[in-house]
Order: sequence, then C-alpha cells, then structure tokens
Amino acid sequence: MIREIKSGIDVYSVGAIDWDRRLFDELIPLPDGTSYNAYLIKGSEKMALIDTVDTTKGDELIDNLKELGVKKIDYVIANHAEQDHAGAIPKVLENYPTAKVVTNSKCKDLLMNFLLIPEDKFITIVDGSTISLGNKTMEFIVAPWVHWPETMLTYLKEDKILFPCDFLGSHLATSDLYATEKTKVYESAKRYYAEIMMPFRTSIRKHLERVSGLDVEIIAPSHGPIYSEPRFILDAYDDWTSDNVKNEVIVVYVSMHGSTRRMVDYFVDYLVKKDVVVKPFNLTKTDIGELAKALVDAATIVIASPTVLVGPHPNIVYATYIANALRPKLRFASVIGSYGWGGKMVEQIAGMLPNLKLAVLTPVVIRGYPREDDLKALARLAEEIIKKHKEHKILK
Repeated sequence: MIREIKSGIDVYSVGAIDWDRRLFDELIPLPDGTSYNAYLIKGSEKMALIDTVDTTKGDELIDNLKELGVKKIDYVIANHAEQDHAGAIPKVLENYPTAKVVTNSKCKDLLMNFLLIPEDKFITIVDGSTISLGNKTMEFIVAPWVHWPETMLTYLKEDKILFPCDFLGSHLATSDLYATEKTKVYESAKRYYAEIMMPFRTSIRKHLERVSGLDVEIIAPSHGPIYSEPRFILDAYDDWTSDNVKNEVIVVYVSMHGSTRRMVDYFVDYLVKKDVVVKPFNLTKTDIGELAKALVDAATIVIASPTVLVGPHPNIVYATYIANALRPKLRFASVIGSYGWGGKMVEQIAGMLPNLKLAVLTPVVIRGYPREDDLKALARLAEEIIKKHKEHKILK
C-alpha cells in the first residue's frame, strides 16, 4: 500500500500490512495483526529506502516501488537487523543492484550472518553520521538495546521526521496511516512496549531524552500507524518507563481441583473491597500479552499455584519466567497456593525471579482445601499489601 506521508515532501509509506498474522517469533500473540512499514525518501539527487519488510512480504514491497516508478535506489537504510524489517533487503538488492545498505557495524555483522549480504554492499556509519540526498539530510542515531544491540534511528532533518524502527511502534494492522484511533493505538503500543521493550527500560529512558531534544513533527515507526502528534507516544513512554507504579495487584493463577481457585477468589474479593485494583489472570485461558501489559504499571504480583509433584504448575513456571524476563517495575510479590503432601513451591518460584528487585511478602501455602484459618491468613496478606502500598504512597 503506497501513501505519501505528507503532501509535497516526497516521503512515501511503501511497506505491507499483515492482516492475518496472529503470532510473532512463535511467541507473541498478535490479536490485531501487524504491519511492516518501509519508507521511500525521494531527494533531489538521491533516493533512500528506510527499512524493508518481512521476508514473506518482499514481493509487495517491490511491487510498491515499481508502482511509484522507482528505477534506482541509492541507499537502503537498515535500522535493525531483525527479519521482519531486514528480511526483504536481498530482494531489494536483487531488483536495485547498485543500492548500498547503510547501517552501523553491529547491524552489518548481523545482516551478513542472517541474510548473507556481501560485505561490499555496505556503507558503515557511526552515531551522528549524516548522508545527503540533495535537498534532504538523513542523520543516524545509534540506539542500542531498543530492543537489540544494533538498533539505530534515522532522522530526516529538513522534514522533521523520525524513523525509529521498532522503537515507539505497535503491532496493529490498520488502514489508517496515522494514529487517529488514539485509545486503540495507545493500548496496542502499550502491549508492544510490555512484550518487547520493557526489559530495556533503563536504556529506553536515555534514548527518550535524546529523541526529545530533536525537532520532530512526525514519528514513523516500522510497526503500526504513524504519529503526527509525537508527544502522544513520547508522553506514554515517559510514563511507562518511569519508576512510578499504580495501586494494582496482578494475580496469576492455575487451579487443578478448586483449592487454589477458592483462595484466589477470596483474596481478590478482599482486595477489591479495600479499593485496590486487582487484575486476575487464569493462565489456562490468558493471552500472555495482556498479562505483560498489566505488568507495566502494577505494584504487586501474587503468584497462585497448586503443587505439581514438588513444585509449581508448569503454566505458573512459564508465567514466572516471562515476568522475570520482562523486568517490570514491580515492588512486591507473594505466593499463595495449595499442596497435598509437601513440596518446595515457594522456594522454586522465588528462585525464578532474580531479575526483579522486589520485596517478597508472607506467602500463604496451605494443605488441601482452604479452611477458615487459611482465609484469615489470606486476609492478613492482603492487609500487608495494602500497608506496603500506603507506605510507598502507591495507595493514597
């Protein structure tokens, strides 16, 4: 699909929309599909393509370029080596053999290994390098760990457009070129941040400072719609990457025979009555992306599991691994659950969270079905969470 980003500036969106894709990296659910955005810049002297598309959509990209009457491409800018952006570079080079791939040294190394692009096809840049297209100048900003070590951003200075590749994007297939449905885009961008960017929160905050220092009127990411109001997405990222948490408790759980479910229901109801926002996730039914999104803001996570052999349920192991890998800004955690004859569930779960700097609150692990005293122990845990939220000015 070809569209001019802004009338009269000769910058075009030439990528592809993947309406039907429902899984990314065989891991991340895509309930709304995605897009692979590529951008053609026509300068007065030379022409550049900013990123390409996923390997599966390479023919669509070439068709778009031909429809625009593109006879020659001078530069293919590779902001990121991941295949959903770089996968069609070989096809572009096949159709435009004089083009050079412009990227940094780390990205060059990855592209040579991933896509077997010959070394003589590259122009290697460093942070702050520029390339002139005649009446347009591209400036390159090396931004490692957003979300790979080789990522960079491209800034089109005269037109004040930032091309940040994955940074600030969203997995959202839409016919809207710009982010007009703000509520939908916000939720998609937040989910995208949670699933992909959150582990690199510290790095992202540094890069946000640099981007905020640029004169940017348009942000054109490589997934999802374009932002004509840059502060919309920049302010969201300022919030998500901050140290602030909300008065929210996430409860992830599995129940095999009803004991853990009874504990979860009592615990959730108790907290809700005390004006705490609770987000329960039954891991046998949960979209893991929704759980990741909830982790962006929550102050506390409570992991609720039955004992399988001597440890937690496998679905709990998976969710705990994901939480540890995503490195959310949680402050507190606890474990509740049940067992039949014994086990080391609490110790195993605690040992799976080395990346999280949080306080572990008193666990409540019972034998069999909960009795009155067990429910009282859950109430005490709930009160401990409320007290901690108040002490840290999370619950006011």
